[in-house]
Amino acid sequence: MKILHIPCLEDNYAYLILDEKTREAAVVDPVEPEKVLKVAEAVHADIKLVLTTHHHWDHAGGNDKIKELVPGIKVYGGALDNVRGFTNKLESGDKLSFGSDVNVLALHTPCHTKGHISYFVTSKEDDDQAVFTGDTLFVAGCGKFFEGTADQMYKSLCVTLGSLPKPTRVYCGHEYTVKNLQFAKTVEPENERIEKKLAWAMEQRKANEPTIPSTIEDELETNPFMRVDLPQLQAHLGYSSPVEALTELRQKKDNWRG
Repeated sequence: MKILHIPCLEDNYAYLILDEKTREAAVVDPVEPEKVLKVAEAVHADIKLVLTTHHHWDHAGGNDKIKELVPGIKVYGGALDNVRGFTNKLESGDKLSFGSDVNVLALHTPCHTKGHISYFVTSKEDDDQAVFTGDTLFVAGCGKFFEGTADQMYKSLCVTLGSLPKPTRVYCGHEYTVKNLQFAKTVEPENERIEKKLAWAMEQRKANEPTIPSTIEDELETNPFMRVDLPQLQAHLGYSSPVEALTELRQKKDNWRG
């Protein structure tokens, strides 16, 4: 299984997931279909399905066009999201596969939108594990609570995604890493992992390279939104429950102008 980043718009990523044996592929959030198909052509990929994380235009806005350009393509999206151009609705726990080797598990991760789906993708051949988290989980951050509650985001981040195997690579929808880590430093100024990752992320961006993927393990150590179970972080925010701490953290981030 090979995963290719496709930068789109200003700071979005679409991703091509390629089964290297059969050359069959899936694409996550192809908001610029022509760009995606150009990459697919260059690597001789045959795109069979679209995995849409949520209904916002900068993720689902290319679905109708890619259906025109690739007749018969299947477009998947969450059952509770009105995903543009979908052909198949997904519930949490639904499974898909393509190629000879690639399996996809749909995980309902609501809050940013009601029907947001993250996709946990595995390959039997090489023990690869990856999760495509759209705008629920970012590197060192999380999405705004547009259609849900802090309780939902806590469950999405800390229960559903937080319980995935630690080596799982995290592919998110936007290149927000540097800003997110700068904010994380204000929450946990003593966390050396944050400092180290921020220095690395700044070098990556200076070289015009992505800061993605992260891993679930990395996020549990550097992402304040996934660390709200920690008593010291709760105390820093002035609360004694993870959901209250998460609410406060999101408000602080929304008002932060670092």
